[in-house]
Amino acid sequence: MLPDALHQALAAALPTDQLLTAPQDCWAYGYDNSRRHAPPGAVAFATEHAQVVALVNACRAHRVPLIARGRGTGTTGATVPLDGAVVLSLERMDALLEIDPANRIARVQPGVTNLALQQAAGAHGFFWPPDPTSAAVCTIGGNLAYNSAGPRAVKYGTPRDNTLALMTVTGRGDTLRTGVRTTKGVVGYDLTRLLIGSEGTLAVITEAVLKLTPLPEAKRTLQAVYRDMDSAACAVSAIMAQPVTPCALEFMDGTAIEMVRNFSDLGLPAGAGALLMIEVDGTADAVDAAAERVAAAARIDGVLSIDLARSEDEIDRLWRTRKALSPALRNVAPKKINEDVVVPVSRIPALVAGLRTLSVEHGITIVNFGHAGNGNIHVNLLVDPDDPRQMAAADACLDAVFSLVLRLDGTLSGEHGIGLVKRDFVARELDDVSLALMRDIKRQFDPDGILNPGKTLPPPATP
Repeated sequence: MLPDALHQALAAALPTDQLLTAPQDCWAYGYDNSRRHAPPGAVAFATEHAQVVALVNACRAHRVPLIARGRGTGTTGATVPLDGAVVLSLERMDALLEIDPANRIARVQPGVTNLALQQAAGAHGFFWPPDPTSAAVCTIGGNLAYNSAGPRAVKYGTPRDNTLALMTVTGRGDTLRTGVRTTKGVVGYDLTRLLIGSEGTLAVITEAVLKLTPLPEAKRTLQAVYRDMDSAACAVSAIMAQPVTPCALEFMDGTAIEMVRNFSDLGLPAGAGALLMIEVDGTADAVDAAAERVAAAARIDGVLSIDLARSEDEIDRLWRTRKALSPALRNVAPKKINEDVVVPVSRIPALVAGLRTLSVEHGITIVNFGHAGNGNIHVNLLVDPDDPRQMAAADACLDAVFSLVLRLDGTLSGEHGIGLVKRDFVARELDDVSLALMRDIKRQFDPDGILNPGKTLPPPATP
């Protein structure tokens, strides 16, 4: 239950139709795509910056946590409202404030979906490079909060690389503007990049100036099939070592291929142990030559086939294998555990080999796919969370997966964030000095600890 005084403050800050307080009305906003849940104390739907300021100040005055939320597509529990927190839903702050082709920028509110931005920018011949799988429903605010990127990051970078400025509200209730509207600027510390990926623990983003990129004139799609993951990983290294950078370089391991084959016969070569989906973009007069260079680099020992698509029908045919994977996984394990880890590209074979070993040791089927061009691998543990024995094995297996990733000079998350799910593993990757400095930064932005407490950073060790 919210304190009566806070309830009154929230009601004073928002119109009646922008505030939910009945438990049954708030319930759905206690979830995200991690399937974890906690009941919110209230749900507030801000529509303008001033309302966010008022909500932060009200929660700070009463020492009640405030959780900023988009559409709840995150997978790490980062927007689950612990301890009866107020959920600040930003889904109604969905204005496309400005598309400026002359300066290649867009200015948007956080509730704009990735797809809506792409469509608006596309009408002017531009796109925003980050393109998570959930682009149709995920919000720009969520993309920034997690630094979610998607396949195009291998060539075009992440939200940190494609965001110029932010307007935010700190945990003090202060309005903070960061960054510039120009592509160069070195005045002061780079607070924009600090806030991106901070999962709403430092400030609430209410507006963003985004860097747009011209749409390519042409694109080519290739599918390369290999006898094993080692061959595919060598091909990835060869592709990334030549001058043409693909705009997407995705992979599936042998277990994923077999799962798709069992779900749907897609005509892959016999003995396929790994698959790469590759896209190359550029000018119309150069894209074919670029695709041939990439294909030449992909033709290494162990390749079974390389297909180059030119028509839309051929592109759809080649992508059919990858698109069939998610339905196949849902059919086999609708409540699978999906982790996104990153290792150096050259260490992908060692990661996949280690995952095969862990699969046998723990008796858990592991399916791997993801963004091979930057080593961002989605590790899927096919388990039933309602089976206590499976979950005990999965917990031990996941612990070993993270240890393996760190031994390979990797990192625990590439784009899904930390939230609750990975919080207690963070101290394995970050040293005590780094964690202490980060906690100090948190206190400067949010001295009372009201913004998404209990997420991202592990609590300090007790003496």
